[in-house]
Amino acid sequence: MSSPLVRFAPSPTGHLHVGNMRTALVNYLFARANDGQFMLRIDDTDDARSEAAYEDSIRFDLNWMGMQWDCEDRQSARLDKYHAGLQKLIESGRAYPCFETPEELSLKRKSQLSAGRPPVYDRGALKLTPDEIESRIAAGETPHYRFMLIHETVTWPDMVRGEQSIQMSSLSDPVILRADGRFIYTLASVIDDGDHGITHILRGEDHTTNSAAQYQLFEALGYT
Repeated sequence: MSSPLVRFAPSPTGHLHVGNMRTALVNYLFARANDGQFMLRIDDTDDARSEAAYEDSIRFDLNWMGMQWDCEDRQSARLDKYHAGLQKLIESGRAYPCFETPEELSLKRKSQLSAGRPPVYDRGALKLTPDEIESRIAAGETPHYRFMLIHETVTWPDMVRGEQSIQMSSLSDPVILRADGRFIYTLASVIDDGDHGITHILRGEDHTTNSAAQYQLFEALGYT
């Protein structure tokens, strides 16, 4: 194995809990056992909830546990990278604007569930013409953006579970930029991992579906 670079990427929106510390410890020990590096990345794109006091608490807890990081970065310093990545996806036809409100999306999900269908986004926004999009923006509506998944089976290696695979048609196109201008973890994390050269991503099983969508994002952005 070549020298690995792993990252622990907490959001400073609260104190670390046991699950966070477990993830940090797994990454730290993996790096040390393989003569690699352990990065601390502060995922602070949620400026409405991020607080300096929580970031201080994160650093204190990691130091208290004896986990010293080798390098660090923060997402709020990389917004230009995310804008460039979004623009690349738009130009390649892999990102598209959507105008549905949370209430409208909730009604769609309820309708799908009541009809016995999985609550997957119906790509209704793709029916909008360029003129309709321009007109809605001119009228003061601010779109959010989704990443268009390719409906294929995505397979990737997992060091614990073995080979994993997901049929992408079972997933909704993920939102990557909110209407308020905040980038979602799904996109920002891929750009960070690609730019930093992260070699292994060690995280909880709750990120399995994220892994599938992010696999396609790595490809669409040219990192693989």
